[in-house]
Amino acid sequence: MLSGDHTGPKPLIWVGDSLKNLHDFPEDVKDEVGFALFQAQTGKTHVKAKPLKDFGSGILEVVSDHRGDTFRAVYTVRLAGRVYVLHAFQKKSKTGIATPKAELDLVRQRLKRAIELHGG
Repeated sequence: MLSGDHTGPKPLIWVGDSLKNLHDFPEDVKDEVGFALFQAQTGKTHVKAKPLKDFGSGILEVVSDHRGDTFRAVYTVRLAGRVYVLHAFQKKSKTGIATPKAELDLVRQRLKRAIELHGG
C-alpha cells in the first residue's frame, strides 16, 4: 500500500445546519442525497451531482425534485481526505433554475469555514 492510500469512505463533515436541514427533507430526497454523498466519500460522482456554477472545481450540487419541490445539497471534495457538506436547502423560487444569491453567499461562508476546519 502506498502512503496516502485511503481505505474505506472519506469522513463526511457537516457544516452549519446542513445535517438538520437534510433531516427535514422528504425520505426519497434524503435517500438520493445520501447516496450522492456516499458516492463522493468513495471517490465517485453521482449522476445528478453537477459543479456549482462560479465556484470552480470540487464544489458540487445535487438537485432532487420531489412532488414539484426542488431540494439541493452542496458539498465539496476539494479538501483532501474529507467530504464537507456545505448546505442543504429547499429552493423556494418557482421561477428559473438558478440558485438564489443568498444561498450562494451562505455556501461561500461555509466553504471558508470548511477550509478553517480542515486546517488551512
